[in-house]
This record gives sequence, structure tokens and C-alpha cells, in this order.
Amino acid sequence: MTTTAPTPRAGRREWIGFTVLMLPLLLVSMDVSVLYFAVPFISAELRPTGAQQLWIFDIYGFVLGGLLITMGALGDRIGRRRLLLIGATAFGAASLLAAYADSAATLIAARALLGVGGATLMPSTLALVRNLFHDARQRGTAIGIWTATLTGGIAIGPVLSGILLEHFWWGSIFLINIPAMLMLLLLAPMLVPESRNPATGRFDLVSGALSLGALLPVIYGIKEMARAGVSPVRVLAIVAGLLVGALFLHRQRTRAYPMIDLDLFRRRGFAGSLAVNLLAMFALVGFAIFTTQHLQLVLGLSPLRAALWSLVPSLAVGGVAPAAAALAQRIERAYLIGAGFGIAVLGFAVLTRVTPESPLWLLLVGASVYAGGLVMVMSLVTELVLGAAPAEQAGVASALTESSSELGGALGMAILGSVGAAVYRREILAGLPAGLPADSGDAARETLGGALAVAQALPVDLADAVLHAARVAFTDGLHFAAGAAMVAMLVGAVTALTTLRGVRPADPAAIEALPTPAGPASAPAASRTLPGAVSR
Repeated sequence: MTTTAPTPRAGRREWIGFTVLMLPLLLVSMDVSVLYFAVPFISAELRPTGAQQLWIFDIYGFVLGGLLITMGALGDRIGRRRLLLIGATAFGAASLLAAYADSAATLIAARALLGVGGATLMPSTLALVRNLFHDARQRGTAIGIWTATLTGGIAIGPVLSGILLEHFWWGSIFLINIPAMLMLLLLAPMLVPESRNPATGRFDLVSGALSLGALLPVIYGIKEMARAGVSPVRVLAIVAGLLVGALFLHRQRTRAYPMIDLDLFRRRGFAGSLAVNLLAMFALVGFAIFTTQHLQLVLGLSPLRAALWSLVPSLAVGGVAPAAAALAQRIERAYLIGAGFGIAVLGFAVLTRVTPESPLWLLLVGASVYAGGLVMVMSLVTELVLGAAPAEQAGVASALTESSSELGGALGMAILGSVGAAVYRREILAGLPAGLPADSGDAARETLGGALAVAQALPVDLADAVLHAARVAFTDGLHFAAGAAMVAMLVGAVTALTTLRGVRPADPAAIEALPTPAGPASAPAASRTLPGAVSR
């Protein structure tokens, strides 16, 4: 008679180690949104151009999303805890550089380095969580907390930013990262066991370079075309990125140990779920910059008051995720996801009615409605992604989900931000008063923050005219960005209804085992399916 040993349950040590792992995850997700209310201060001190301001926001998400798969594969080989500690050191150093940046170019470089550090931290924390908790119920609870921490950090970022900006200079929003990283470096070696996959083959540096080389030229071309129109250089950048992406996919098909097992994308619902997740994050993250800037720069709220009001949509949709899970027991998930996108369309439609004179509640209602719809989408689609992958590839599926989220958010900030900026520059030309100095007019035409900085040095009548023209132009840009988001939501609804119907997390057709990729003859067949090995 064969007996099975009971699955070990995590104790106090593991839960304390888990708490330590949440520190870097919280800070990495906060850095996506922590700059929202610092825009006027950065504009006044560093005087970035419109393109530089977009890059200050965008470069972090671009680098983070582009390196997630690469860093996940590297952690499998050198040890996830080791990579976590390396990333914490890099993240702390980059935070110090960003805090004391004396130019827009330096701040962009620091944000890029923060993205590199963040890319090492996110997959490492999730992989280490899986090795801390062997009991299925405890692991499910831990992963749920991990997900809540990731999404909560994006919401907390502007609030913490507003509190700090109320009392300190803008660089303080980066300095808060350093104590947390020092605590991680001190406690993680004592509380978190090392883990690595002993059968992953040699690290493929070429694939890592190709994945990043495919992403950045495409995003650059899209951003620049939205900002300044079509040109041969921008079109070539997009084409070059797509060609590099094709080379990356070819390499994954021919490698014995690829970074991404492309057979995953043949599973029912897997690719569709990733696409739906990307579109949801595109709108959720990409439009947040408009609501936060409207609160502060159009309505004139202080950073702290604006940050607190920005929490209203998050609080209003707090019960959406559990309600969606309950409804999914009775209603087809594809229909619920499509309904979530439809609700988001209604929210963005409300935002197209916002003007500089509109009451605060109109903005908050529109933001709450679209956020509620998108939270419904993301709470359902994450379960589908993980359910579509076999257990031994759950780590890869998680990394791909994170990558689609980061890419979607970065694309949203780039594309929606570029749409808003292009409309702003077009509309403000007709509204600026005559007699404005040339250098002031140029600054006012770049960004709303630049217009506010210019107005501070002008006589009252002239300043009021500049502010009115800039705020009207900004809300016009907000309307066009909301329209673009509505189009993306309709695409998301169609994608869900055409690719996810009949797909469930436990659907045998979705979780049917795939053939194991052929590895080197020297690697035992059993070792190629091990999810990871743990050592102290």
C-alpha cells in the first residue's frame, strides 16, 4: 500500500518572508503611477519638452515590460533570490539618481534604470512565493495577496506622491524606495529560501536582446508618429522592431530551452486572454494620467487633495472583483468580460462630457465606471490565463501575464498620452492671447504644466487668458483620448467574444498536456518538467 506524505504547510517564518517580498513588489507597481502629481514640479524645475515629459513616464514601463521574460529566465538559472537582491540594489541606486536628477535627460535615464531593476524584482517575487507555499490553499491566498499588492500599488502611488509633494520636493517620491530596498537586502537572505530550475539550459542572451530590440523601436515609432506625424524614420523604426520580433519568435521555435514555449499560444483562450488583459491595462493605466492632471492642473486641487480624490474610483469598485467571480459561476466568462468592456465604454463616454467648468463629481463618476468595467475584465482573465497553462509552465504563464500588463500600460501611456498631447498643441494655438513672448508661447504650447509655469510670470489678465486656453486645450485632448480608449474597449469586447467563448479555467480542452520540448540528450526527461528546486 502506498501512502502519500502530507503537503507541508507554511508557518510563521514563511509568512514573514512573504511579507518581505511584498515590499519590492509594492514599490515597483507604485513607480508606474508615482509621477502623476509630480508633473507640475518637474515641469517647473527641469523644463522638459513635451516628448521628454512623455519619455519620463513611458521609459520605465517600456524597459520593465521588455525585460520581464528575460529576467525571469535569468532568475531560473542563477537563482531567483540572488536576482532579487541584485535587482533591489539596482533599484535603490537608480532611485537615488532619479531623486537628484538635474535635467530631464538624467531623469529619463534614471527611470530606465528603475525599469531594469523592476524587471528583476517582479518575476522573482512571484517565483519565490510559489516555493514558499506548497499547500495549494495557502499558495492561492498568497498569490491573491500578491495580485492585490501589485494592483494596489498603482492606486497608492499617486496618493503617496501627493502626501510627499505637500511637504517635500519632487525627488522625495524616489527616496522612499531606498529604506525598503535596504530592508529587503537585510531580511531576504534570512527568511526567503533560494530557488532555481536545475534543468533550464544555458541562458540565451541573444533572445533577451532580441525581445528588448523588438519592443522599443515599435513603441518609439508609435509615440513619435502620434506626436509629430508620419515620417520615414518613424515607419522604419516600427518595421525594424517587427522584424526583430520575428527573429525572436524564430529563435524560440528552434531553441531546446526557449524563453517562451510558443506551444502555449496554441491553447484555447491563452493568446486571447493575454490580448484582452493588454487592452484592459492599456485603458486603465493610459488614461489615469488625464484624470490626475485634470484634478490638479485644471481644477486646481493641491497634490494631496488631488491624490485623495483619485482614490474614489478605486474605493467605488472594491467589490467588483468578487462579484464578477460569483457571476462567473452562472454566466459565460466571455460574456462577462465583454460586458466589462461595455461598462468601460460608458465610463469613457461620460468623460467626453467633462469641461474645465464641470463639477468634480462628473470626472469621478466617469473614472469609477470605466475602472469598474476594467477590474471585472482583469479579475476574470487572469484566472483564464493561468488555467490555460499546464502546472509546470505556470511560471511562464504568470510572466507573460505580467508582460502583457506592463506592455499594455506602457502603450496606453504612450498612445493615449500622445493623442492628448497632439490635440493640446493643435488646439492651444488658436486660444493663446496675442502679445505673448515667443519663449513663453513655446513653453505654453508644449504641455499644460508648462502653460501653468508660464502664467505665473505674467500679468493677471494675460495669465488668465493663457490658463483658460491651456485648460480648454487639455480637456479637448482628454476627449480625444477617451474616444481612442472607447475604440480599444470595443476591440477588447470583440476579442473576448470571439476567442474566449467556452473557455474555462478547468476546461479539459484548455489544460490538455502539451508535448515536452525536446532538450539535450544529456538532460533526463523527468528533470525537464521540474518547476524548480529549492535550497537554503
